[in-house]
Amino acid sequence: MSQAAIYGLLFAAIVLEVIGTTALQLSQQFTRIGPTALVVACYAAAFYCLSLTLKSIPVGVAYAIWSALGIVLISSVGLVFFKQRLDLPAIVGLGLIISGVVVVNLFSKSVSH
Repeated sequence: MSQAAIYGLLFAAIVLEVIGTTALQLSQQFTRIGPTALVVACYAAAFYCLSLTLKSIPVGVAYAIWSALGIVLISSVGLVFFKQRLDLPAIVGLGLIISGVVVVNLFSKSVSH
């Protein structure tokens, strides 16, 4: 499988997880059936896609990318759709998370390029 396909699967896993987490918020503690079903389906698909990427990307690196992009995306969803504001320390922290993933991907010998 090509690197582009592997990272495409990882990105799909991240997007599915963000959709699932958004549905989790909408499920109102699993009391609404539609969002609850979407949570289960998206999380299952997300973990399946993630599992496929682990054939080529070390688990720590894949999870770092998953976590960083997931945090940034779900924070953006919270801001736009749920009107949840981020203060300056939260924004700085998100920037540091992204910086860490960039450093791992650009400079670590653990990541196959």
